[in-house]
Amino acid sequence: MSRSSLHRFFIALVFIAATAGWTRANAQFSNNPAAATGSVVTTPQVRAELLAHAPEGVAPGQPVWLGLQLTHQKDWHTYWKNPGDSGLPTELTWQLPAGLDVGETAWPVPALFRVGRLANYGYGGQVLLMAPLQVPASFQPPAGGNGQIEVRLRATWLACRVECIPEEGSFVLQLPVRGSTAMHSAVFAQAQAAQARPLQGTSQITVEGERLQLRVSGLPASVHGQQLEVFPEAAAVLVPAAVPGKDWSQAWQGDIWTASLPLSPDRGASLAQLPLVLAPAPGQGPAGAGAAAGWHTVAAIEGQWAPAAPLTGVSPALAAALEANRAAAGGAAAGAASGTLLAALLGGLIGGLLLNLMPCVFPVLAIKVMGFARHGNHQRAQRLGGLAYTVGVVLSFLALGGLLLALRAAGEQLGWGFQLQSPAVVALLAALFTLIGLNLAGVFEFGQFVPGRLATLQARHPAGDAFLTGVLAVAIASPCTAPFMGAALGFAIDLPAPQALAVFGALGVGMALPYLVAAWVPAVARALPRPGAWMDTFRRAMAFPMFATVVWLVWVLGQQSGIDGAGALLALLVAGSALVWSLTLRGRTRTVVASVLLAFGAWLTGAIGPNVLQPMEAPAPVAGAAGTTWQPWSAQRVQELAAAGQPVFVDFTAAWCVTCQYNKRNALQDADVLADFARHGVTLLRADWTRRDPAITAALADLGRNGVPVYVLMAPGRAPVVMSEILSVPELRAALASL
Repeated sequence: MSRSSLHRFFIALVFIAATAGWTRANAQFSNNPAAATGSVVTTPQVRAELLAHAPEGVAPGQPVWLGLQLTHQKDWHTYWKNPGDSGLPTELTWQLPAGLDVGETAWPVPALFRVGRLANYGYGGQVLLMAPLQVPASFQPPAGGNGQIEVRLRATWLACRVECIPEEGSFVLQLPVRGSTAMHSAVFAQAQAAQARPLQGTSQITVEGERLQLRVSGLPASVHGQQLEVFPEAAAVLVPAAVPGKDWSQAWQGDIWTASLPLSPDRGASLAQLPLVLAPAPGQGPAGAGAAAGWHTVAAIEGQWAPAAPLTGVSPALAAALEANRAAAGGAAAGAASGTLLAALLGGLIGGLLLNLMPCVFPVLAIKVMGFARHGNHQRAQRLGGLAYTVGVVLSFLALGGLLLALRAAGEQLGWGFQLQSPAVVALLAALFTLIGLNLAGVFEFGQFVPGRLATLQARHPAGDAFLTGVLAVAIASPCTAPFMGAALGFAIDLPAPQALAVFGALGVGMALPYLVAAWVPAVARALPRPGAWMDTFRRAMAFPMFATVVWLVWVLGQQSGIDGAGALLALLVAGSALVWSLTLRGRTRTVVASVLLAFGAWLTGAIGPNVLQPMEAPAPVAGAAGTTWQPWSAQRVQELAAAGQPVFVDFTAAWCVTCQYNKRNALQDADVLADFARHGVTLLRADWTRRDPAITAALADLGRNGVPVYVLMAPGRAPVVMSEILSVPELRAALASL
C-alpha cells in the first residue's frame, strides 16, 4: 500500500468510527434576553446559537440572513467546507415554511490548525456561518402564524482539540414577518467582514509534474510583498500541512503573486479549474477598517495531473483479499469468481481440520474421546454419533455465520468471534464449563437433578448427545479459527449470503471430518482400548482441562470487566458449585443446605453480579523490554505516526484469542525482537479487540480480515507487510531487518 493510500485509509477509518457515534447535545432556550430570538445548544466544547437578521422584516427584496453562531471553548475548533487533512465540515439542514428557501452558506476565511505534520482548516473562538433567506415576490405568510414564521435548523459539527467529538443540535426560531429583527446586526456585520472578497483580477495554474505553479494578479497594493496563505475549496488537491519556505514557495513579481504548491498524494482526477481563498499570513494582514479578510478566486488550470498511484506492492495475503473484494463488488467474470469461491471453500475445509489442534478445542475433544470409548465396538452407534456430531458442528457454524451476516447487514460492526466480546457470554461459558468439570470429576451426575425419563435421554438418544457436543465444540472453538481462516473469512463476509454460508459450512465440515472418518472406519474403533475401569479415571482426569478452560475464560472476562468483574465471577462460580454439591446430599440435610446456599447465591448475584457486566476503561500503555512500550491503537494515532515518517507495528489481538497469547509470549516478548523494534525506532500499537470496537472491526475488514490475530508492519515509503497469523521470531526479525 502506498503512503498516500495508507493516509486515505486511516483518515477514512477515523471518520467512519466518528460518524457511527454522533452524540446529541441538549437543546434549550436561553434565558438571556439578548438570545431570546433563538435557541441554544450547549456542550462542554461548543455553544451553538441560531440567529437571524431581518432589519426590514421578511419581505421580498429586503436583506434577510440566518446563521448558526459557534462559540468554541479554549483550544477547540470546528471545520471549514474543506477540513484539510482530517475532519468534517459543519452541516446545516434547514426547514422553512413553504415558498422560502436558503441560499448557500457563506463561509468566513478559515484558519490553519497544525497537529504535528497534519493540518486542518477551520475556526476557533467565535464564528457565524450565515446564509441568505430567499423571499420570492409571491410569498405569503402562513395563515395562523400570528405574523411570524418558524425557522428550524438541524446542525452537525465535529469539535476537535486533539481528540474529536461529533455533536449535533436542533434549533427553532420564531421570526416576525413585518417587524424588524436586528439585535444581532453587529454579529452579522462582523461575519460579512470575515468573508473572502471576489478578486478583481485573474489567476492561473500550470501543472508541472507533482507541483502546481500559481500566478495571481489583481491583489490590492496593501498586501504586495507580504506572505499569503492558500486555502483550496476542493479537498485532496493541495497538501494542507505543506510548510511555506520548506514544502512550497511564494514570491512577488511586481504586482503578480506566484506560488509553487505541492500536489496532494491523495488527489483524484485532474480538474479544469480550482476555487481558492487567499488570505494574509498571520501577523501580515493589512490593518485598518475595511481591510479584507481574504480574496476568493477561481484559477483556470493548464495541463493535467496524473491521479494518485493505485495500491502496489502489498503482501500476497492482502493482495488476494483485496482482489477478492474487487471481484465480488465489480462483477468479475464467472470463471474467476468460481475459482475464488473454490479457493475459499478449500481454505475453510483445511482451516477446520487444523482447528482440531487448537488448545481451546482440547477440552471439548476430551468429551468426544469419552464418547468413542463408551461406544466400544458398536459400529452403528459410532457412525450415528459421528454423523450427529458433524451435523451439530456444521449447523452451528452456519448459525453463527448467518447471525454475523444478518447483524452486519443491519449495520452492526462485528467480526468473527464476536460472541466472546460479550462479558455475559463469557460468564455463561465459564459457568457451563464449571458445571461440566464438576460432572466429569464425579461431584454429581445429571441424572440426580432430573426425572428418570429425562436422565436416560443421553443413553436412549446418543445421537442427540453427539449433536449437542458438536454445538458446544463450535461455541468455544470459533474464535480460534482466525489463524487459519483470516483472509477466507474476511472474503466470505463480502460474498452473497449463500456463498458466504457455504464457506462457513466448509469450515464446519473440516472441523468434524476427523471424527466422521473415525466413526465410519472400523480400524479406528478397533484401535481404541476396551471399556473398563480406566474410563472412570480418564473421565475424572478430563475435568482438569475443563477447569483450565474456566481459568482462561475468567482471565478473558478480567480483560473486559476488570479485576472486580473477574473476582465477582469467581465468587459466583464458587457459590454455584456449592449449590450443585448441596443438591447431591440426601434427606433433610439436602433441603436445608440447598435452601441456604440458594438464598446466599441470590443475594451474592444481586450484590456483586453487576460487576461481571461492567465494562472496564481502556488499559494504559504496557511497557516492554529494551525501552519499547505498547500503546493503544487508534486510526488517528497511526495517521499521526505515518505523517511523522515513523515505522509502526500493529498487533490486532484479543484476550479470548489463544493464538494471540501464544504469539505474544513466544514472539512479541522475545528480547531480540524487542531490541530490533527499539533499534529501528518502531512504534508498537496494540489494537485490543477483546471488547467490541467498531473501529478495529473496520480496520480488520479493510485489511481483508475478519478476526484476530493480524500483524501489520508499516514503514514510510514501503508497502505494509501483513505477517503470518502464527508468528515466529525469525519472521519478525527478517521483516525488521529490511527497514
